[in-house]
Amino acid sequence: MVAPRQLCGSFLFLLLMFAVAPRTMNSKLVTSLPGFHGRLPFNLHTGYMEVDEGTELFYYFVESESKAPFLLWLTGGDRCSVFSGLANEIGPIRFVVEPYDGSIPRLQVNPNSWTKVAHILFVDSPVGAGFSYSRRPEGYEVGDVSSSVQIHDFLIKWFSDHPKYLQSPFYIGGDSYAGKLVPFIAHIISQGIEAGNTPVVLNLKGYLVGNPSTGEIIDISSKVPYAHGVGIISDQLYETILGHCQGLDYVLPSNARCAEALDTFNHLMSQVQQAQILLDTCVYASSAPTGPAAADTKAEYSGETGRRILVGNPPARPPLGCVMYKNYLSYFWANAEVTREALGIKEGSVEEWVRCHNGDLPYSIDLGSSIEYHRNVTANLGYRALVYSGDHDALVPHLGTQAWIRSLGFPVVHDWRAWHLNGQSAGFTLTYSNNMTFSTIKVKMTTSLFASHTYAWF
Repeated sequence: MVAPRQLCGSFLFLLLMFAVAPRTMNSKLVTSLPGFHGRLPFNLHTGYMEVDEGTELFYYFVESESKAPFLLWLTGGDRCSVFSGLANEIGPIRFVVEPYDGSIPRLQVNPNSWTKVAHILFVDSPVGAGFSYSRRPEGYEVGDVSSSVQIHDFLIKWFSDHPKYLQSPFYIGGDSYAGKLVPFIAHIISQGIEAGNTPVVLNLKGYLVGNPSTGEIIDISSKVPYAHGVGIISDQLYETILGHCQGLDYVLPSNARCAEALDTFNHLMSQVQQAQILLDTCVYASSAPTGPAAADTKAEYSGETGRRILVGNPPARPPLGCVMYKNYLSYFWANAEVTREALGIKEGSVEEWVRCHNGDLPYSIDLGSSIEYHRNVTANLGYRALVYSGDHDALVPHLGTQAWIRSLGFPVVHDWRAWHLNGQSAGFTLTYSNNMTFSTIKVKMTTSLFASHTYAWF
């Protein structure tokens, strides 16, 4: 675990260096998108920001329909593109889920977009995610700390170029693995504000994280009681794991009985869709990337437009009813030549877009735990925090999230209670002192419908 004091000095030096680094900034107003009928009914800007020599992060910026707070959104996973957040979760567009026939997949408006109440800046991070790239091979050698510092550098430069948003209340959001980095990024920003050494001062108000990783053992150990509670594993297996694994290490078991029990546990968990256990299991719709410049990429032609679709390692086609099908469609949409032109993608920067990478690029897990940053940013600095969990997510179960929040020792201000949508409970929530709120989301809720709860929080 890395202490804030140990990191602070080196961070401030890096931030000062980044603040004066030369900038390569290209942006574009996008008025139409392939697959979407007519002019976009929202303001979309795309562009790049250089955050290190030769390293450029790609972004999508959607301006809200009204005067609103400002939200930076990051996506978790192994260098997963933030386009998943834009088109599958909280953004203003959705794929029309229909059989792929070789033409450009169709898009439609998401009526529950978070952009109704917030300006949202979606950033492909770390470098190598989505359309972000580096002109130097060593530029892809990043980790928790360096990619977080790059995000801070990105924000300082972006707001310097867009000062009209500086007065907007600023929040940082992300889910899954990005949820581990969000409080750390908030800490970095707050340190710059406190030291008064940044060219622009962000109007930081807080952060929000969904089913967030922490880097602690609780992320993994909470899976066992969760799986038992929802009926995935038996009483007998649960008791065996508790008795022989001692809850210490469910990744590298220390004895044969524990290892055998965990093998059985992992097999049973593989029978469910862990991100949402009530959904059907199906193939993971993300291609097998060959790196930033795929040598075997070839061009296929869309029957509808006659324009090329760059295809290197397309994902396996899931069943049409599978939740992953929209991810399958996103591969062909993002790799279409006409899409690259519409978004302003630099030629030769990313030969093959993949939704998520799979360990093919180096990454250092050098942030031991995010829990201390949750405590520091909320308790010591007074910023707001919203932590939310899908109640059927087995990847980062709500049991573990509730446990580490309790470990902060914050007094409860408003006790456990339901929150409602259209007269029905949509989840449950608990409010702590130090401006921290925890909420669950019922299984029938989507991330975008959760926006109604988030609206009130903003």
